[in-house]
Amino acid sequence: MQKTKIVGVVVLSMIGFIACEQDEKVIDPEVGGEPTPYFLETPRGFPEMEIPADNQLTVEGIALGRKLFYDPILSLGNQQSCASCHNQEFGFTDNGNATSEGVEGTFGNRNAMAIINLGWDRHFFWDGRSRTVEEQAFEPVPNPIEMNISWADALVKLNAHSEYPSLFRQAFGINEIDSTDVVKAIAQFERTVISSNSKYDLVRRGEAQLSPQEREGEAIFFSERGDCFHCHNYPFFTSGDFHNNGLQQVIVDLGRAGVTNNPIDEGKFKAPTLRNIEKTGPYMHDGRFTTLEEVVEFYNSEVNQSLPTIDPLMVKSNRPGGNLGLFPSEKEALVAFLKTLTDTTFLENQAFSPPVK
Repeated sequence: MQKTKIVGVVVLSMIGFIACEQDEKVIDPEVGGEPTPYFLETPRGFPEMEIPADNQLTVEGIALGRKLFYDPILSLGNQQSCASCHNQEFGFTDNGNATSEGVEGTFGNRNAMAIINLGWDRHFFWDGRSRTVEEQAFEPVPNPIEMNISWADALVKLNAHSEYPSLFRQAFGINEIDSTDVVKAIAQFERTVISSNSKYDLVRRGEAQLSPQEREGEAIFFSERGDCFHCHNYPFFTSGDFHNNGLQQVIVDLGRAGVTNNPIDEGKFKAPTLRNIEKTGPYMHDGRFTTLEEVVEFYNSEVNQSLPTIDPLMVKSNRPGGNLGLFPSEKEALVAFLKTLTDTTFLENQAFSPPVK
């Protein structure tokens, strides 16, 4: 649930408080009985997902997380849910908005990242400030420019709710809901939000074929000609690492350096997944590009290669002007290939949609 940076001290203090709270909490397994284990099928070509021992997937936990994801109860005045900025139709991004609006009408300065295949990620948010799916779910609730409610106030609402106490007992065997339980449930749901059935996946499985133009785009993507694959390789189409791609003429947003305080990380941002990229615009950390054609043209001819922390992959010293120099037909082919990463079954999967009330 990404919008913008948050005050680190407050977040770390909150997480520390929550961790202590969880350590001291006594869980009574008899309260809700044993939840039903959920078997997560690993898509072909994907590695096994590493799931935390203290938050194994269950049918009840996933269902609860899905309900919480779509419920505005976790925001000030019950105005906004996780799904408000992460719409399934748009690959769980913010409906074509460059940046997202919080409950008080304030906009962040970063684009809402797609919620796709998070269970395999190592870092979360554009700057990687969270290291687990659970940790990233803590942040938007108290963030003053997002959901803007203290966890204490959110928990009062949940514990007084007509349904949630029973649902948390069934999922976690607890009598009193705390924030750790909330984010565990949301994380369980988010780990099931898997995209693995795009046209290109079907091609890899021998169940479909690329058109001649798409095949040309594939060759450009996975070769030094386009040089996309170093940061966006199969199967996740993200390296999960941080790169300065030459986007900022002058460093305005520190990116990763705002977390590490290391000057070599200035202007570096996490490489986003390209799965469902056709549906997840606008693009880049600040949402500056509206179309895929604009993105391709940026990498083709507009990269600022003079930045001191520019990723070496962005510097094409052996090419005129230091850029890719793709021909118009090659740029069109590359866009055509990117559109083969659209996964219609993912975008329409009812298991990821709002639960029926």
